[in-house]
Order: sequence, then C-alpha cells, then structure tokens
Amino acid sequence: MTDEILEIFQKSGALLEGHFHLTSGLHSPTYFQCALVLQYPEYNQFLAKRIVTHFKSELIDVVISPAIGGIVVGQEVGRQLGVRTIFAERKDGKMILRRGFELGSGEKVLVCEDVVTTGGSVYEVIDLVKGEGAEVKGVGIIVDRSNGSVDFYVEQYAVVQLNAETFSPETCPLCQKGVPIQKPGSR
Repeated sequence: MTDEILEIFQKSGALLEGHFHLTSGLHSPTYFQCALVLQYPEYNQFLAKRIVTHFKSELIDVVISPAIGGIVVGQEVGRQLGVRTIFAERKDGKMILRRGFELGSGEKVLVCEDVVTTGGSVYEVIDLVKGEGAEVKGVGIIVDRSNGSVDFYVEQYAVVQLNAETFSPETCPLCQKGVPIQKPGSR
C-alpha cells in the first residue's frame, strides 16, 4: 500500500527533493507537499477513506484539523463520516478556535493532519480540544514522517508511515554543503 501512495505523491509532483526547512524547524532532503496531492478530489477521497475506515467504529461528532495543511484532508474525512468539520488556527502563536467554531463538552473529536514530523501542531490541537471539554478519540494522518515515533497518546493512524530523514539546523549536512534551503511550509 505504501508504494501505491508514494506513487500518487510522485505523479502529482508532491514528493519533493532538495533542502527544506520544515514547519517543525528541522531540515530535510525530502518534503511532502500534500496540497499538490489533495488538490485532486479522487486522491483526497482515496487517502481520506483510509482514515475513515480505521476510525469507522468510533462515534465521531466532529473532525478538527490544524490550519492550514490539515484542512483539506479533515474536510474530506468529515464529509465521508457525515460529521461537522472545523479547524484551529494560530493567533499570536497559539492554536485557537475562531470564525465562530466551537466544541461542546463531551463531543467526540477526530484530529486530522496532512503531514506529521514532530507532531507539534497536532499536540496543540489536542490540548485545545481537551481545554474545550471535548474528548479526542483519535488522530488521522496522511503522512507520518516519524515512522510512528510520535505518540499522541490516543488511537492514531497514518496512511503512510516512513522514516524521512531530518536534521537540526546545527547538524544539517545540506547546510554544511551550502545547498540553498527552501521553506515551503505554512509557518
């Protein structure tokens, strides 16, 4: 299955190679630009279906995603589950609900994200959900670059799990070689 998914990323031009500054602050020679895959409804539907299938036995009330990368996959997962779909966004460096979005006490929530490296944005959304009195039932991810080493302490599922090489800026061999860096992420 992973080969089929990686082929979709390659066909859509979403698996990039070079020198990238990730949203996490780490550097990597590979970048998954999920937006290039998710712009195609058939790919979005196909990938989201894997997340939906994994969580179908849960009684999900709401799907929430961190802006901006997770919004498209979260919307499709919510559509397939037939539930309300919202997103959290940063204001003054903090993940919050805006635009009139609310979570009710006790609502069962599925967090969806496109790509996870360190899980920072997902952890923030989980904290936000819990702070609203709702219950996190799971985390659904398209690409887990950590190969499962990031643990959200709830049921989690990644369509693709792989160990994508990352470096701190101080130890990055690409920086040491003077390879120009790109910052394609949302922050």
